[in-house]
Amino acid sequence: MDGKILDPDGARDHLASWKGRIDRMAQDTEAMSQRLRELRVTASDPNGLSQVSVDSTGALVDLRLTDRIAQVPPDEVARAIMTTLGQARNTLADRSQQIIADTVGTESPAARAIASSVDTHLRRDLAPAPKSPRGGASATSNDDGYDVSSDLWR
Repeated sequence: MDGKILDPDGARDHLASWKGRIDRMAQDTEAMSQRLRELRVTASDPNGLSQVSVDSTGALVDLRLTDRIAQVPPDEVARAIMTTLGQARNTLADRSQQIIADTVGTESPAARAIASSVDTHLRRDLAPAPKSPRGGASATSNDDGYDVSSDLWR
């Protein structure tokens, strides 16, 4: 508003316009929410060992292993699964960002906060975990041999 006092008709028009913007924002937010809830991503590793599917939260909902895993050491299979899971989550983050931009846009502080939260929750670093000299345990393992960098420990 520019500081002017509105006449009753002007005030009604202003409120109607404001309500229209709020209604559109609510519809756009509901559309975004629905599309994000329905999102699911499937990814395969380049060596053809595994295929993973994640739901809209990034949770693993399906894992398929091929017969090729019998020809590969177990730690390589595990690495392929975890890397493919990370790729699926990154793809999910990309698609989520696109849905947010398409439905609520990227201009409002609320839209930017939603996009940032989704990205922080889903995006994964795909660099392989370093091996410790103790025979394959992660460098982030505690003394009991548990990988404390696992999602279960976060």
